[in-house]
Amino acid sequence: MSFLTVTRLAPKLLNSKSKHRLLQNLKDVLSDLIPKEQTRIKNFKQQYGKTNIGQITVDMVSGGDFCLPGLVYCGIRFRGYSIPECQKLLPKAPGGEEPLPEGLFWLLVTGQIPTEEQVSRCKNFREQVSVMVYQTLSNLFRIPNCINQSIHQFASAFPFQVCGGRWSLSHRRANTQRQTTICTHIHSCIHTYSDHEGGNVSAHTSHLVGSALSDPYLSFSAAMNGLAGPLHGLANQEVLVWLTALQKELGGEVSDERMRDYIWNTLKSGRVVPGYGHAVLRKTDPRYTCQREFALKHLPSDPMFKMVAQLYKIVPNVLLEQGKAKNPWPNVDAHSGVLLQYYGMSEMNYYTVLFGVSRALGVLAQLVWSRALGFPLERPKSMSTDGLMSLVGAKSG
Repeated sequence: MSFLTVTRLAPKLLNSKSKHRLLQNLKDVLSDLIPKEQTRIKNFKQQYGKTNIGQITVDMVSGGDFCLPGLVYCGIRFRGYSIPECQKLLPKAPGGEEPLPEGLFWLLVTGQIPTEEQVSRCKNFREQVSVMVYQTLSNLFRIPNCINQSIHQFASAFPFQVCGGRWSLSHRRANTQRQTTICTHIHSCIHTYSDHEGGNVSAHTSHLVGSALSDPYLSFSAAMNGLAGPLHGLANQEVLVWLTALQKELGGEVSDERMRDYIWNTLKSGRVVPGYGHAVLRKTDPRYTCQREFALKHLPSDPMFKMVAQLYKIVPNVLLEQGKAKNPWPNVDAHSGVLLQYYGMSEMNYYTVLFGVSRALGVLAQLVWSRALGFPLERPKSMSTDGLMSLVGAKSG
């Protein structure tokens, strides 16, 4: 399906829910949904378009828009369904326990729980990718390694950008059996990272570039460039590095008191506990909870998981006692790296690639609806620092 043509599809008029269920093709389902949603949004804007929904402060304008409502977007609930509900309701692979990515994408695009047949059709479309595409990618991945030989300092400075692609291909070819084992469990990480409100760097970037009517490939490529930045896409790597250092220093299993002292020493030295706190969430990340329950079921005796579970019991109370953290609860990055390492993915530079694969489901589903509803070019108003000072009556200098 071409996302560019989704708004031009001729709507199918359906007279009953039973007839609606017969639609097995994603394009046909969207043809039915889009006109209805266009009408619903149009009526809403006509009635409430001038309604004030917030107040803008100088801190919001100059602080990265962290608290400034500016987008219509889904969040940790996927079209109203919690993560546990998605795990229960969405179709799974034969013998599998986690939702298939195609089923989650169907839900994100349509708002409906798909049937197994609908997911199968979606999967079959995905598998029609040309062999030439894979061969081209394989050839492209060799280019950075040629560059490596002549400018090795570049490689050491940017290990993920240079090495990530080649690793994924050679790793898969050399470890087919290991990859098969990993894939039976990896859906737990994939679906939890798929979508999370539109203000984060990768989601917002795809929305911004897509608003210029760039095609989905260009929009998603831009999102991945944002994801490569260490403040957005490397969080679970930083957590795993910190956990490894903690394990090395403290040794095996330690008492809660000794762990507590280690946390306090970390904070008193001016460092943070990675994986705790979040820019938006103000409670334990439901994605963390999902992965914790997965670990309790599949790897309860793993030393690294046991340490993560111990930290979950200790860190929030320490952060509350310290009094500086607005949100002392763990986020998804506090857990995901441990799962990936347990299943053999020890090369941490590859984790952001998996993050990107997962995030594609969310950002492209949103892009479909941005086009279908005719969202305009995104162009926030800006002003100079002096202009902002003048606006609020402050004196510059």
